[in-house]
Amino acid sequence: MTSTAAAPSTAPSTARTVLALGSAQTLAWGSSFYLPAILATPMAAELGLARSSVFAAFSLALVTSALVGPAAGRRIDRSGGRGLLMATNLLFALGLAGLGLAQGPLGMALAWVVLGLAMGGGLYEAAFAALVRLYGPASRNPITGITLIAGFASTVGWPLSAWMSEAWGWRGACFGWAALHLMVGLPLNALLPRAAAAQEAKESQAARDLQEAQDPQAATPQTGPAAAAAPASTVAPAWRTLLLLTFVFAATRVVAAAMGAHMPALIMAVGGTLAAAVAASALMGPAQVGGRLLEFGLLRRLHPLVSARAAALAPPLGMAALLVFGAPAAPAFALLHGAGNGILTIAKGTLPLVLFGAQGYGARQGWLSMPSLALQALAPWLFGLVIERSAAAALMLLIGLGLASLVALLMLRVSVARPGPSA
Repeated sequence: MTSTAAAPSTAPSTARTVLALGSAQTLAWGSSFYLPAILATPMAAELGLARSSVFAAFSLALVTSALVGPAAGRRIDRSGGRGLLMATNLLFALGLAGLGLAQGPLGMALAWVVLGLAMGGGLYEAAFAALVRLYGPASRNPITGITLIAGFASTVGWPLSAWMSEAWGWRGACFGWAALHLMVGLPLNALLPRAAAAQEAKESQAARDLQEAQDPQAATPQTGPAAAAAPASTVAPAWRTLLLLTFVFAATRVVAAAMGAHMPALIMAVGGTLAAAVAASALMGPAQVGGRLLEFGLLRRLHPLVSARAAALAPPLGMAALLVFGAPAAPAFALLHGAGNGILTIAKGTLPLVLFGAQGYGARQGWLSMPSLALQALAPWLFGLVIERSAAAALMLLIGLGLASLVALLMLRVSVARPGPSA
C-alpha cells in the first residue's frame, strides 16, 4: 500500500513554482510600482508636466488595481492563477508600450490605467491566491519564498530602469520593460502548475487518507504539507475578524507607502544630512529580506498571528526612536521598519489563509486589500503635506497607525493548536 510519505511526488513542484513565480513577481514589481521613482522626472520634463502629475497618474493605477482585485481573486479561485498571471504579462507589456508612446497627459494616464489593470491581477495578492489554489493550507512557506525573491524588486528594478533610461531614454526603458514581460515574465508564469494538476494531487492524497483510515495498521505518521493542512485555529465571529484584518491591511500599507516615499525626508527633517539619510534608507530593503528570512526560519514554527503582532510592533518602535533621539537613531529606525514591513507582507498572505481557510481565498483577499490599495495611492501625497508642516507630527501619526494595527491584531481572538513546522 502506498503511504502518505509518497504524497510529495504527486504534488506540483513547490521549489520550481516558488522560483518561477518569485522571479516573475520581481519583474512585475520592478516595472510598475518601482518605475516612477526613476522615470517620473524625465517623463514629466519631456511631456511638459509637473512631476506630481506623473505620480497622480500612478495613483490612478493603484486605484484601478484595487478595483479589479476582487474579480481577479474570484477568477483564481475558480481556475487557478496560471492563465491570469500570464495575461497580466501581456497587459504589463501593453501598458508599458503605451507609456513609451505617450505624447501628453491623456496618453500617459491611459497607459497607467492599463498598468493598473495588470497590477490588480499580477502582484502579490494574485500570486498569493495562486499559491493557495495550488497548495491549500500548506501555502505559508511558498508565500514566504516568493516574497524573499521579490523582496529584491527595488534592488534590481531601480538600477535597471536607470541603466535603460540612460542608454535609451525613458521611452526606451518603458519598451525594454515591455519586452522583458514578453520574453521573461510570460514564460516564467507559464511554468506554474495548472490548477487541475494540483487538484488531482489533492484528490489522490484524500483517497490515500481514506484508505489508511479504513486500515489503521497501514497508517504512517503524517508530516509535511499534509500535516500542515490540519486546522490550526478557530475564529469567531467572521465579520469582526474581516473588519479587523481590513483595518490592519490598510493601516500597515499606508505606513509602508508613506515610508517608501518619505523616509529620507523624515531623517533629514530630524537633523540628518542627505548622505546619512540615503545611507540609512538603503538599509530598509535588506532589512525587509532579513525579516522574511526570520519568518521562513524561526517564526514559521509560530502561528502567523503571533509573528504578525511582533512585526506590527517593530515599525512604531523605530519611529519612536527617531522621534526621541533624532538622526543618530536613523539606522535603527530603517532596520526596524524594514524588518517589520517584510514580515507583515507575508502576514497579509498567510493570516486570511489560517483564519478563514483556502476556500474562496482569492476573492476574500481582493476585498481585504481593496481599501488598503486605494489608501496607499493617497498616502505619499497626504504625508508629504504633513511633513512639510511638522516632521514630529508625521512621525506621531505613523506611530499611532502602527500601534492601532497592533491593537487590532491583539483583538483577534484565536484558539491556537500546536502548529507543525510547516504550518
